[in-house]
Amino acid sequence: EVQLVESGGGLVQAGGSLRLSCAASGFTSDDYAIGWFRQAPGNEREGVSCIRYSDGRTYYADSVKGRFTISSDNAKNTMYLQMNSLKPEDTAVYYCGAADGEVITIATMCQFLGPHGSWGQGTQVTVSS
Repeated sequence: EVQLVESGGGLVQAGGSLRLSCAASGFTSDDYAIGWFRQAPGNEREGVSCIRYSDGRTYYADSVKGRFTISSDNAKNTMYLQMNSLKPEDTAVYYCGAADGEVITIATMCQFLGPHGSWGQGTQVTVSS
């Protein structure tokens, strides 16, 4: 069973930075992907950024390109999301999500991961103006 534990959320002023961490374990496939998703009040959950471990390919939502960077430390089984130039519209609960195999493309995984995926408990990110 895949387990995901997030950390690193908090309150920051607009223009500031935060780094989210997701410690992952329990993968059974060699082709798995992991990423960050967010959900603001009244909005649907959206894929922010994801990484496919087999080939290192990444996906970024248009709204975060150039500001967010996803990376992984395989030795620590931890994935990170560095968020710079934060905006009030980035305020949301951020979830770590993963697909253990059956990754068609990283973009597909990041845009459509649903209940069949594995999910962390979420961490709040609040950006004040």
